[in-house]
Amino acid sequence: MMEAYVAIIIIWLFLFLYALGGAIDFGAGFWSMFYFGRKDTTAASIANLYLTPSWKVTNVFLVLFVVALVGFFPHAAFALGSIMIVPVSFVLILLIIRSAFMVYSYSVQKYTKLFTYISGITGLLIPVLMLSILPIIIGGFVEVVGDRHYILYDRLLASPTLYAHIGFGLSAELFLSSLFLSDYAREAKSMETYKVYRRNAIILGPIMLSMAVAATMTLIPEAIWMVDNMVRQWHLFALSLVVFSIGYSALWWPSRKGRVGQPRVAVLSMVVQIGLASFAYGWSHMPYIVYPKLTIYDAFTNIKMYYSLLWGYAIGMAILVPLFYWFWRLFLKDKRYLTDKKVDDVR
Repeated sequence: MMEAYVAIIIIWLFLFLYALGGAIDFGAGFWSMFYFGRKDTTAASIANLYLTPSWKVTNVFLVLFVVALVGFFPHAAFALGSIMIVPVSFVLILLIIRSAFMVYSYSVQKYTKLFTYISGITGLLIPVLMLSILPIIIGGFVEVVGDRHYILYDRLLASPTLYAHIGFGLSAELFLSSLFLSDYAREAKSMETYKVYRRNAIILGPIMLSMAVAATMTLIPEAIWMVDNMVRQWHLFALSLVVFSIGYSALWWPSRKGRVGQPRVAVLSMVVQIGLASFAYGWSHMPYIVYPKLTIYDAFTNIKMYYSLLWGYAIGMAILVPLFYWFWRLFLKDKRYLTDKKVDDVR
């Protein structure tokens, strides 16, 4: 059934876009907290300069992902709802807290420090909770009783797979946000801040790669079926490793002005690398949504609804894509916003 695979690719695309935007957004919140109050660098101000407009937009892709998942695979809603009720509830609570504090941080200067720490801490906790879902759905941690699915928390919390996935998620978040903020700092003509984030990216790149290998290796005792499928996708993983090498090495390439590093090349390369690796990982999980009981065929909607959703998303994206591009040009590429706005006053 090709329609089911088309639908799951659309869902993967929304999840991939949210993962990228969320990694940079949450990572920027952490770096803002990490460098808050430092007088020797404007790294916190550059992170806030990015967070000022971007955090309002990132969650759009999360909404698109959830609506697409429920729309295309309605029969998976009950199973996934019972499995993910705890982590998703905490994620929603943290997102609400983070969003509320981000709104008030621009109008109530008295609590700026508190707001900064809330943004940084939730920026770490939200990805941890989201990444905890991946090991759950690969099998071995869910017990099915009748129509209900129950997480075996004692087995899950004792599994190295959980912590390897969390470690990979956190290192990828900090690595991607460092790369992006290094490029953003150079756009803002803040070369000292560029050097700070470039140094962070150089350190975090190998850590992310090591955690990706660790997460794969820990799957062997827990989900050997998925490891076998990943072996069949070796060409995509190998290509992603080549792209990672190109992007990471770009941090040392000379630029036109004689400066060390080309962060724009590094950022774009890592987007491609993570896209290839995440697609190969997701394809290795097929055809299961939750192993071994729930497949994309079992959960798929009817054909009429499928085509209605397809047309709806096509029209919606035709409207949203130009708006996102305009947003990018307005806030992330506009020289007046980046250079004329005083960085130290950004809140």
